[in-house]
Amino acid sequence: MTTDRPGGAAAAADRPRRPGGLRRAVDAIDDRMGIKALAYPVPEHANNLTWSLGGLTVVSFVTLLVTGIYMAQFYSPTAEDANQSVRDLVTNVWLGGFARGLHFWAAQAMFVLALLHLMRVFFHASFKKPREGNWIIGSAMFLFTFLAVFTGTVIKWDQEGYEALAHNLEVAKLLGGAGVWFTPELSDRVPIVLRLYIAHAVIVPGLVLLLFVWHGLLVKRHRISPHPAIPKPQKEVAEPFTAHLKRVGAFGLVLLGALSLLAVLVPPVLGPTPVDGIEITRPLWMFWWFFPLEEWFGVASIAYVIAGVFGLIFLVPFLDRSPRRLWRERKIAMTCAAVLLLALVAVTVEVWVNNPKGHG
Repeated sequence: MTTDRPGGAAAAADRPRRPGGLRRAVDAIDDRMGIKALAYPVPEHANNLTWSLGGLTVVSFVTLLVTGIYMAQFYSPTAEDANQSVRDLVTNVWLGGFARGLHFWAAQAMFVLALLHLMRVFFHASFKKPREGNWIIGSAMFLFTFLAVFTGTVIKWDQEGYEALAHNLEVAKLLGGAGVWFTPELSDRVPIVLRLYIAHAVIVPGLVLLLFVWHGLLVKRHRISPHPAIPKPQKEVAEPFTAHLKRVGAFGLVLLGALSLLAVLVPPVLGPTPVDGIEITRPLWMFWWFFPLEEWFGVASIAYVIAGVFGLIFLVPFLDRSPRRLWRERKIAMTCAAVLLLALVAVTVEVWVNNPKGHG
């Protein structure tokens, strides 16, 4: 017959276990950084691919930051050296060609994913009260993505980039004083190529990062919007946002693998040093909807189309103010969006078919 003594096995079993070293480290960091605040509930429907497009846009953005920082060590932002420095990066720098290819394809992925994310939010009316502000912030990030692609096109300083800058300068003149930042007249000492490089590498990414933090805080405050087609259950099925991030991370690894393959198999082309006075190139596909408009209505149409399209995007929460969220019940809004989207697609296809190389 045995008896338990104080301090024996029974007492040891009742004593609370001391957390392990990793757990104590995580708790110590959380006490100071509030990491566990990310573990707010996320509805089950938000874990599929379409509701993860915003997270994949962030993956593309991070890829751009990493590859951009690497390439910046070898790029010379002057009209005399820019094109050759990119060539040297591709041919003489370890992983330089891969970094440039990954940067190129990640930029296009970010544009596409941001556009699809906006379309998903519009389709499910996730921009409606109280989330109007987050739509505006997301639209601003999409606009900055557009500007980042444009400035990235210019600073490689080949014929395509030079012609893009020429169009930019013509539009800036139409804007008068409001467009002076985009012209050489702003500064005698700092060339416009350097200023556009600063915009591409510092100003635009910095603004996107600030808006992303704001965007994320608003998502945490208002939570991910409910699915309009799913009735609210009596007991909502949810998991922490940290688990949602793991799924986004898995999708992100697939995206990174696909972009890496494209970087290796379809590297971006770099044209020769530009020649003034000619216009022979075709811009990147996301700028194709300007192409025929310029030929039909002149350069001024570019400014009007940009202002009109992005103005409509920003005004969406104020134009579609009804409480209805199902797309079938929003016939006017869905029809207008479809007409605009089809018009942009039609113009893009027209350029692809009838302008395979450029202005000619």
